[in-house]
Amino acid sequence: MTPTKEGQTPAIQVIERMFSLLDALAAHQDPVSLKVLSERTGLHPSTAHRILNDLAIGRFVDRPEAGSYRLGMRLLELGNLVKARLDVRDAAIGPMRELHKLTHQPVNLSVRQGDEIVYIERTYSERSGMQVVRAVGGRAPLHLTSVGKLFLAHEDPQRVRAYAARTGLSGHTRNSITEISRLERELAQVRQNTLARDDEELELGVRCMAAGIYDDQGRLVAGLSVSAPADRLEESWADRVRATAAQISQALGHHAG
Repeated sequence: MTPTKEGQTPAIQVIERMFSLLDALAAHQDPVSLKVLSERTGLHPSTAHRILNDLAIGRFVDRPEAGSYRLGMRLLELGNLVKARLDVRDAAIGPMRELHKLTHQPVNLSVRQGDEIVYIERTYSERSGMQVVRAVGGRAPLHLTSVGKLFLAHEDPQRVRAYAARTGLSGHTRNSITEISRLERELAQVRQNTLARDDEELELGVRCMAAGIYDDQGRLVAGLSVSAPADRLEESWADRVRATAAQISQALGHHAG
């Protein structure tokens, strides 16, 4: 049986048996016979049959034909309700705090809106040694930010060129990428490394690294970034940034292939 919260088992035995049957059904794509379910769960066939009948009444289990069972549509309905309530900010804030404890630098959560990214959450301390310029709700061009590059790296070449034409790839610092050929090379690196960087391109003296956050459909929905004074950004953080983004993605139902 799949472990419940904190390793606890249900106080009511029939509920524990119900969980074990649902887990056994979830392990098979095709309908499963009563005999197999009984063997997998260790339940007597008559006991398994009674519980499955009750689950079928509630539409948690379907019987496509006599003697075989599969997970029911009610689970899909409930799952969609849970999915609708999932919020990337809620999923991210705990892991962001843990990453901040490691780096002692601002950790940012950003999403794309049009041709910009918007900062929707930030974890930082006053003693991080860097002035917090980009407050929650702040915006910045895609091509000048690490998270923005993540989103551009997921676009096809025509859309990237359309973005460049719309925005003119205007720069903020001497390090800003303002040429389409250079931007395309940068995006190729992002795709290869699954990590994007901002090397003092938005603000002089500030560098960032970012990894993508994906939903249950594999869509890039947000980016997680660490910002630091240019001389304090440590390459050793890269794997942890990726791992933290993956942890948040998993909380949103994403399963890495």
